[in-house]
Amino acid sequence: MATRLSGPPAAEALLAQTARRAAALATPPHLVIVRVGEDPASVSYVRGKAKKAGEIGLRGTVHALPDTTPQAELLALIAGLNADPGVHGILVQLPLPGHIDPAPVLEAIDPNKDVDGFHPVNVGRLWTGQPALSPCTPAGIMALLAHYEVQVAGKVVVIVGRSTLVGRPLAALMLGADATVTLAHSRTRDLAAVTRGADVLVVAVGRAGLITPDMVRPGAVVVDVGINRVLDDAGKAHLTGDVHPDVSQVAGALTPVPGGVGPMTVAQLMANTVQAAERQADRRAAPIPGVLGEHAH
Repeated sequence: MATRLSGPPAAEALLAQTARRAAALATPPHLVIVRVGEDPASVSYVRGKAKKAGEIGLRGTVHALPDTTPQAELLALIAGLNADPGVHGILVQLPLPGHIDPAPVLEAIDPNKDVDGFHPVNVGRLWTGQPALSPCTPAGIMALLAHYEVQVAGKVVVIVGRSTLVGRPLAALMLGADATVTLAHSRTRDLAAVTRGADVLVVAVGRAGLITPDMVRPGAVVVDVGINRVLDDAGKAHLTGDVHPDVSQVAGALTPVPGGVGPMTVAQLMANTVQAAERQADRRAAPIPGVLGEHAH
């Protein structure tokens, strides 16, 4: 039976470290979250992020705009937040209403305040090994593995899923940590042969039960990023991952769904906010070590 890589203990450790760093600053780091519209999931996510910020000594402010907000008005708000020295981190909650193009909105955020790590400047910094604000889920996965002392240096890491939110930035982080990385996807031939070669297998495609026991090398570490809502035989909805539950009989370690990667994403957002505040407090400071800053080359 696989060791359970539970998210909450790792998230609490990262949050405690983040709170200590925040307390060392002259002013509390300030995270501003912009939400456009009343999408129920977005409302819940934003409320949870702002609440978590307050719990660990950060300021969390929410700008809730109506779903009819023109794109120009949203861009003007971002410009004002960029110019405000009292704002250290800016996050625009996705998805945005259909009339707003997310690309120019995300690119309008000051890269030094881009705590989601989606700005092209931060993406470029990440891939060229420079200090960067990294996307929260991939960076959270690295922190989760570090918490459980899972070594990736020199290991074969296979990532299934090439999204710009998880797969691609995680590949860059893994390369920076000296792993040998394969990025697999829907066009990969004989996916099972590829995944069986992994010491560490990360799955982030959004297809329930895609990875079955025969696709996993015995003893491998498996990180399940997928969250899928499925109906059981009685018609009741429940959450399941991209990895079939029976993989727990083969893998050496496995993240649960829910309760695995999910808690790490919010914890890493807080860590990114503190990292941004620290760097803004002293632009000449050396890169911040560990999961809160520069990644190994």
